[in-house]
Amino acid sequence: MPPSYRIQASTGIHRGDREYQQDQVLLMAHPYAKGCILGVVADGMGGRSGGRKASDQVMLTARQLFERFEPSHEDCARMLRTIVQDAHTVIRLTAIASEQEPHSTIAAFVVLPDGICHFMHSGDSRLYHFHGTHQVHRSKDHSYVQALVDRGDITADEAHNHPQSNILLGCLGAVTAPPIEHHVIEKLQPGDTLMACSDGVWHYFSSQELGTVLQALSPREASQFLIEKARKRAQGGGDNLSLAILKLEAATAAD
Repeated sequence: MPPSYRIQASTGIHRGDREYQQDQVLLMAHPYAKGCILGVVADGMGGRSGGRKASDQVMLTARQLFERFEPSHEDCARMLRTIVQDAHTVIRLTAIASEQEPHSTIAAFVVLPDGICHFMHSGDSRLYHFHGTHQVHRSKDHSYVQALVDRGDITADEAHNHPQSNILLGCLGAVTAPPIEHHVIEKLQPGDTLMACSDGVWHYFSSQELGTVLQALSPREASQFLIEKARKRAQGGGDNLSLAILKLEAATAAD
């Protein structure tokens, strides 16, 4: 039985206060499987061109593997894991000797035609699942401050403004294999909203603020609002910003 919802989706991206853009974002429908959608955010790191080449490689790998993915009989989690591993391998092989080695985060979701959704991430780009204004799930960052929170050394509020909040414990392109976290939403429902975003976005908002904005606005309006508000709150010191939002609304008789 097909899901009883219709989908609205949008992306947003901005250079922020940085000299160059190293984030990349992708939101695409499957070429022939109706209702199958991929969203990806990648935050590149490593010099002027290194980080952009790393995030570009994530997008290229994601697009190629998703286009070949057969959602009716292939394992979605395996496909997402292969995106992470293949992109990591290529980034490692194409490291630019004259610059800091390129790295990238990834935060990706796939909505399947039957209403199941898969999340997968590596690094500190995040995935959120809201129902209305309520946060149902948020991915856990592979970062130094998250490890401090997990050990009980600092609180989540203290982590938000910690001076070492930008230190990652794992990502694509590092010497060690990237950590990969997988999460499944067994059945998407009308009122659900999914968001993938880089730390240039989520750093400036509480979960309550994000839930309120995503509930009240369309994906396009929400992406514009969150980028504008994050830029104001950064006060001239903001990072690149990227996000992909997918919102599920109840189907009508006309749909």
